[in-house]
Amino acid sequence: MSSRVQRKRIRKDPAARRAEIVDAAATVALAEGLECITLRRIGEDLDVRPGLISHYFPSAEELVAEAFGTAASTELDGLLPAAPPGAGPTERLARFFAHTTGEAYDAISRLWINARHLSRYRPLLRDRVAEQEAAWRGRLAALLHEGVAGGEFRTADPDVTTIQILVVLDGLGAHANTDTGDRPAAVTRMAITTAERELGLPDGALSRPADAAPAAVEA
Repeated sequence: MSSRVQRKRIRKDPAARRAEIVDAAATVALAEGLECITLRRIGEDLDVRPGLISHYFPSAEELVAEAFGTAASTELDGLLPAAPPGAGPTERLARFFAHTTGEAYDAISRLWINARHLSRYRPLLRDRVAEQEAAWRGRLAALLHEGVAGGEFRTADPDVTTIQILVVLDGLGAHANTDTGDRPAAVTRMAITTAERELGLPDGALSRPADAAPAAVEA
């Protein structure tokens, strides 16, 4: 009789297993880059055979796209969640900007840089990037439209203002791979300044103290 103790494998619900795989891939994407996601790598991280991973994702390309989509949508939900009770558009927009600085945001910015570069060659990822970009525009535009309707914001075209804000944020995020420790405060605040100007708000209306932002935005 063999003395080997065989490890008991736990059979997980398919939905739970799939979510576990995607979460593991998203973690690798944020820490090391989308290129590091392979079926073998994720299998090793979860201590399962690569064949189990391929059962849910026949190709690494599918898993890469799903991992990016999950990380990006989780970020969006953290930055612009459903309106908490009593929070108006100005407060929610200020909260949004308070979350768009720091190491956690730099990590997700690096992921966006990575995804946009790779999407030139990977159709599935390209579609997911476009989907997430549309989700960002839609979520922020809805908040600006709400603010205009309620009289808190004043802008002729909330959709154009949305794009202006996102362009500035993308421009600042493009430097996530470089040392920005000596960046002037006026540059760091460019997105806030743009929003305040375009929405007819007084200077400082969208600024929040640093401790208003969470310690991290997790994927």
